[in-house]
Amino acid sequence: MALIKKYKLGELIDQCDERNSDLTYTLDDVKGISIQKKFIETKADMDGVSLKPYKLVKPDEFAYVTVTSRNGEKITLAHNDTQSTYIVSSSYIVFKIKDTDSLLSEYLFMYFNRAEFDRYSRFNSWGSARETFDWSEMCDIEIELPPIDIQKKYVDTYLAMLANQQSYERGLDDLKLVCDAYIENLRREIPCEAIGPYIEQKNERNTDKSLDSVVGLSTKKEFRIAQSRVNRNELGNYKIVHKGDFAFVPTTDTWKVLAFSFNSGEEDLVVSPIYEVFSLNKEKICPEYLAMWLSRSEFDRYARFNSWGSARENFSFSDMSNVSIPIPTIEIQKFISNIYKVYKERQAINEKLKSQIKDICPILIRGSIAEACV
Repeated sequence: MALIKKYKLGELIDQCDERNSDLTYTLDDVKGISIQKKFIETKADMDGVSLKPYKLVKPDEFAYVTVTSRNGEKITLAHNDTQSTYIVSSSYIVFKIKDTDSLLSEYLFMYFNRAEFDRYSRFNSWGSARETFDWSEMCDIEIELPPIDIQKKYVDTYLAMLANQQSYERGLDDLKLVCDAYIENLRREIPCEAIGPYIEQKNERNTDKSLDSVVGLSTKKEFRIAQSRVNRNELGNYKIVHKGDFAFVPTTDTWKVLAFSFNSGEEDLVVSPIYEVFSLNKEKICPEYLAMWLSRSEFDRYARFNSWGSARENFSFSDMSNVSIPIPTIEIQKFISNIYKVYKERQAINEKLKSQIKDICPILIRGSIAEACV
């Protein structure tokens, strides 16, 4: 006999609207939400912003952004699985589970953490200039639930995988700390010098259209699949990034960081003609060593401070040439670069682990329903 029960989600959840009116919570407690369905440090300019209207997100509560347009075809939503209370923009919707006998919060988050739910929320978003998935649409969701004991069984599997991934991630933080401490020590022991004499601006174009490996750049300091619509038959004006070359986006006012990467692969790439591309004297500076320096948050702040412009602020190639770093012997650079390389490789593994956990959410949901139907 099937043990599945069907509900409208609105029967199981309540909207919360408690405000930070007494300013109990400060800037340190302000959070944003990412499309990876996590609370993150806010990217908003908080200068002069009153925190009184901000909404509280208490432990075990959810928050989401109603706007889904121009959002990577995802809904921005997160579950506060910590013991801390956060505050979020008053434009966010905060809610909690009111019927905890029928639904576990972690089970609901697994339900939300599926590509199927992203597609559902986008399809059911409405508006002209901005499409939104409002509270009434959230409450109108029809959800099938197995009994609590079956929910818990599958939630425990999910949480065990998550704990393993988070443990691996903490090890990554330790490895990065080693890299940061080593190069910070170099900065104190070795005089810094400008990298200008050791880099060369490149402007080689894909005029014969022989290359179609077009990529963009991410704030994670990596090449990524180009997100804008690209006509691969019209890449003649695109710049070539040869193996070992660097590319960066001069504009810094959009993301507040410098998006860059170096081509560590085996094939040449092409990038937008607005990007800056440069090669490196590898007898003087290891590419991995320079990439490590340019990946530091200190450098992002430096690049923003030294960006200039009116409508758009840019960090030009000449600005990059003026960047000063300690340049030890190639042997020392390779030593620390090898540690950094291990860090990057493990970072990639960690991203795969997180992706696998997300991919298993729909499998766990289906498995719990199938078990309840036996």
